[in-house]
Amino acid sequence: MITIRQEEKKDEQQVFQLIEEAFRNIEHTDHQEHFLVEKLRKSEAFIPQLSLVAEDENGEIAGHILFTKIKIENGTSSFESLALAPVSVKPDFQNQGVGGKLIVHGHQIARELGYTSVILIGHENYYPRFGYEKTSNFGISFSFEIPEKNGMAIELIKDGLKNVKGVVKYPKEFGID
Repeated sequence: MITIRQEEKKDEQQVFQLIEEAFRNIEHTDHQEHFLVEKLRKSEAFIPQLSLVAEDENGEIAGHILFTKIKIENGTSSFESLALAPVSVKPDFQNQGVGGKLIVHGHQIARELGYTSVILIGHENYYPRFGYEKTSNFGISFSFEIPEKNGMAIELIKDGLKNVKGVVKYPKEFGID
């Protein structure tokens, strides 16, 4: 039995350790995700309602997800969106649907808060099951080189990315742009 709730201040150390553990043996990572989350919590891009934890029936935190504000810029236009980064599941809880529950619940809260889309860089076989498509399908690109199949977006509402074209601009905390 997994419950999804907003992360609280008291969870931060446990979440830090969980993220480090979740990414420890992943090959396509810089293993800095736990530090990224700490930086993003202190940033203007942080949305407390979209920092979520998955908790088991014993109160153990099994997973965490973070959605933060980003922009899609196109010359004179700028559109607000969300970045999903990272989603982390403790190794003991992986392959049990915890990440999926966090993603679905996060999408629901994001919609309730008025957000219309989410952008991510992730595994091409995992995220499409939640409705993600290549960003190139929407005319959205990144300011850095990634395989096309790994840049993905989802419209949280019908036509949430209609007429939105441009380059994803991440907050400075991501250390990308």
